[in-house]
Amino acid sequence: MYKEKRAFAENIEVRSKKGESVKAGGYAAKFNVLSEDLGGFRERIMPGAFDDVLDDDVVVLFNHDQNLILGRTSAGTARINQDGTGLFYEFDMPNSPLGQNLTESLERGDVKQSSFAFSMRAGEERWIEDANGAIIREIVKISRMFDVSPVVTPAYPDATVAKRSLEEMQAAKVEKNDEAIRACQDLANAKLRILDLREHD
Repeated sequence: MYKEKRAFAENIEVRSKKGESVKAGGYAAKFNVLSEDLGGFRERIMPGAFDDVLDDDVVVLFNHDQNLILGRTSAGTARINQDGTGLFYEFDMPNSPLGQNLTESLERGDVKQSSFAFSMRAGEERWIEDANGAIIREIVKISRMFDVSPVVTPAYPDATVAKRSLEEMQAAKVEKNDEAIRACQDLANAKLRILDLREHD
């Protein structure tokens, strides 16, 4: 399984009450929303895709940087949840220079988008063509969630794994078409042989 990253342009909310720690979060992904072009295809996450990863030990990082930890589900300082809209995450902002700086950046709107890192197994995606011939990858199940990250600049087109899967699908489709063509040719040749035998009888 390879790690993939996807970004989602949804504002991150900052919430705090007097005497309580600052909390921040938002949707890391929304269901049935088509992505931008990822290099010859678009993508959408299907409802229920996160069913099997809600108990994963997921960390919240800033810009996917392992050195900039904001929270962790196993520590109770971060939470992920799935509803009818998509995958929602929330974390308790650490009382540290990183947390203070990020809180100000979120409140100012300098940081406002999220990204998440995940992996899938074979067979947990579908490739389809819409009515206009556009290729769409549907993510049916996610096998592992690694992190959710507030990000400065979303790097959504980090889709090399998906592109490899697309190429394999297209190669299989070509091979299948070639097999069908060969089968038709074999059938035509068999009919010609039968006709030839009849002519010699």
